[in-house]
Parts: sequence; C-alpha cells; structure tokens
Amino acid sequence: MDRTDQSLIAIRRIFRATELYGRELARAAGLTAVQIRVLQIVEETGHATSKEISRRMGVAQATMTALVDRLAAKGMVERRRSESDRRQTNIFITEEGRAAVRKAPDPLQQRYVKQFEALEDWEQAMIVASLERVASMLDAEEIDASPVLDVGEFGSREAKPRA
Repeated sequence: MDRTDQSLIAIRRIFRATELYGRELARAAGLTAVQIRVLQIVEETGHATSKEISRRMGVAQATMTALVDRLAAKGMVERRRSESDRRQTNIFITEEGRAAVRKAPDPLQQRYVKQFEALEDWEQAMIVASLERVASMLDAEEIDASPVLDVGEFGSREAKPRA
C-alpha cells in the first residue's frame, strides 16, 4: 500500500471515530458533541452570552446563535436579559441540560487532549503542522469549526472558494 492510501485511510479512521462517537452521544444524551460542549461551557461559567461561547469555541457568532436556539428548543438552556445591561442576553443551563451533560459519555476530544498533551513539544508541533497542511490540501482553512471532535454540526457552512 502506498503512502497516499495510508494517509487516506488514516483520515477516514478519524472521520469514522468521530462519527461513531457522535452516534453514541446522540443515543446516550440526545445531543451532538458540539451541543454538549456548549452546555459544559455554560455550566462551568454559570451563564454566558452567545458571543462569549462563540469566542471560546472559535466559531462564528451566527453559528453559536443557531446552536443555542436548538438547545433552547430542547429545554437545555434558557435565555434571560441581563439585569445590568438590557442589550445583553445571558444563557443559563437548565436542570435538563445538566442531566444531559451527566449522561453523556466521555468526550472523544478529552481522550485526544489527554494523549496529545502528554507528547513532547516537538511532536505536538509536528502534528499541528501536519493537520493544518491536510486542512489546506482540502481547501478547508475557511470552514467554521470548533475544537470539538464532531461531524456535521458545522458542515452547513461551505469553505470560501479560492481566488
């Protein structure tokens, strides 16, 4: 088998691992990995704005607004006007949201983070450079994504065509 095939198999295995985890998460908690991460952030901070969550996850605010809309429709979060700044809306996790976070299996990205952070600095840099290069080869640099291993949640936004 040549290196091209080996690289494509490795990429497919990563996609497949995230897909299988997503199915497990959907079965256990009824949510996507990205939705669970939003709930975790809101739970950690007590409350947050869409802007704060989007900045922390590295996604567009419009993407976050849509995510929060879905979570609110499921009764996982609620929006409340800030008492100190009426222009600001805070997001609070509900008891249902807390229960979903507790039911969720160990996040795939936490397994990755634990092992990645145990690597030597040079090895981490090599992996990051390689993954960024692969993203570039797939013209994926402009695709809205967060540091959450999940498939599909951010896939509705297409990459900007290159000039």
